[in-house]
Amino acid sequence: MNRFPGTMRDFAPVLAVCAAVLFPTASPGQSYPVKPIRIVVPYAAGGATDNYARVLGPRYTEAWGQQVIIENRPGAGGNIGSAVVAKAAPDGYTILLNTSGQAIAPALFRKLPYDAAKELQPVVMLVRGVQMLMVSPAVTAGSVKELIAQIKANPGKFNFGSNGVGSGPHLAGELFRSLAGLEVVHIPYKGDAAMTPAILANEVQYAFLPGAAATALVRAGKLRALGVASGTRTTFFPEVPTLSEAGVPGYELSTWAGLFVPGGTARDIVQKISAEGVRIMRLPEVQKFFGNLGVETLAVGVEGFEARYKSDLEKYAKLIRDAGIPQED
Repeated sequence: MNRFPGTMRDFAPVLAVCAAVLFPTASPGQSYPVKPIRIVVPYAAGGATDNYARVLGPRYTEAWGQQVIIENRPGAGGNIGSAVVAKAAPDGYTILLNTSGQAIAPALFRKLPYDAAKELQPVVMLVRGVQMLMVSPAVTAGSVKELIAQIKANPGKFNFGSNGVGSGPHLAGELFRSLAGLEVVHIPYKGDAAMTPAILANEVQYAFLPGAAATALVRAGKLRALGVASGTRTTFFPEVPTLSEAGVPGYELSTWAGLFVPGGTARDIVQKISAEGVRIMRLPEVQKFFGNLGVETLAVGVEGFEARYKSDLEKYAKLIRDAGIPQED
């Protein structure tokens, strides 16, 4: 005999309400993180990008109480590590720390093992890398306009150097060539260590050097800086104008480093990682650390980084195409 009036079906709505009150459903972001997180660096240990991760990791751990493991996955110009993250579960436990090379890769490489626009979600832009237009001691130009005038008076006789085909300094030089209408010769070297002696010896008359290297050479009195490649002046040399200010209107090509997660990661998780990254980058000791490396902290959140990444994918694709830079396998 049934001791209770009605059936279980009759009580279902009441039970559902009780369950909702006693056991509220948590969104992914509310419960995240509940296990260790890995930050994948697509370059070898000991480099600048690896250093960035090793500053961030312990601070995320301190804030969230979960271990953050730094995993180096170098190879193929950063594409191996990027692919690892792009193909990982979109749950926030696998994070990529990469540079603006991430926006260059789709145009530079013939075929990537992932879709850079769809399979990687920008989270937070951490820093801006400054590139400076440096001239050899043998070059008499004291300004960007004077350098342009000298190059145009001697077409094909000026060389500009870079640390490799498709690198940031190479593309900065190609944009300068294009916007200023110059006829120059590009000479690629195997890294900054080989390019710096070349500009000192006047094998190349100018080059774009990253902030830390440029700062050391300027302060040592070995090279002169004529302009900054980014859209605003650098705090390291506020007296040096941007290239746009100095006579090349519309020039802007700064580098960056930032965090990405797999595409499809829940928005609240993305926002949580981003907000914590912004907080960390605003810590005085973190800003001092990055300043000593010659980069400027940015702490740009999700929406701003999404817009910048999309813009850079388009900008670098056009630049590489217009410069006739051959794609790599």
